[in-house]
Amino acid sequence: MTSSSVTSIHSRDNAFVKDLRRLAQDSTAYRKQGRVWLEGDHLCRAALARGQRAAIAVYSESFWPQAQMEYAQAAPKTIVLADALWADISGLESPAHMGFVVELPQAPALQPGVATVVLDRLQDAGNVGSILRSASAFGFGQIAALKGTAALWAPKVLRAGMGAHFALRLVEGLALEDLDGLGVPLLATSSHEGEFLHRAALPWPCAWTLGHEGQGVSEALEARARQRIRIAQPGGEESLNVGAAAAICLHASAAARDLAQGT
Repeated sequence: MTSSSVTSIHSRDNAFVKDLRRLAQDSTAYRKQGRVWLEGDHLCRAALARGQRAAIAVYSESFWPQAQMEYAQAAPKTIVLADALWADISGLESPAHMGFVVELPQAPALQPGVATVVLDRLQDAGNVGSILRSASAFGFGQIAALKGTAALWAPKVLRAGMGAHFALRLVEGLALEDLDGLGVPLLATSSHEGEFLHRAALPWPCAWTLGHEGQGVSEALEARARQRIRIAQPGGEESLNVGAAAAICLHASAAARDLAQGT
């Protein structure tokens, strides 16, 4: 990394700083800018491990000497920000000392025949990010987010996803009718109705539908499902957090797939 590729910034009024602040704090700013902000060492390393390259690497002044050794050639352009600017920009309680600006992947179309997770108006960014991590871990390659779902590339979702975004096909803003093109059976999660998960014959590939934290899967979406599935809760809780329920259901599908394939 040469000194000619490095720009130091000390002013809050700098245009790049203003754009970065929006990316870090506004959940939908990525749609306008066509870029996303990955804040923190862990998330940046996860992106690099999945073949991503930053458009811009950003470091605090105090971290910059270390960054030159750890992140050489991470990006064609490097910005070094005065330490005083980080707290104003960061979306974290304890601001990180580095981050990457990455080009937003081109919005894909739904791919038929792929194991998919359908998000129906989920609102909590932590839940959405957690579900993306589970989807990636258990072999579901596509996320289909219906209109009303939290923005998939929002900063909080990115942090909760911990790099899973870059292993998945993410499709946002879908209408219910768009799901007709999936070509795989829909499985609807339910708190109190349907077949128990541990007894169900689960198809593969399939599309698990996960609904709004309070309202669950919509009636219109549930009507399209081939199966309604519920998770046994012998401890007596009324319902599970949707992120926890997703992990259980997606793992069950992966286990059933492996069993059927003899692996």
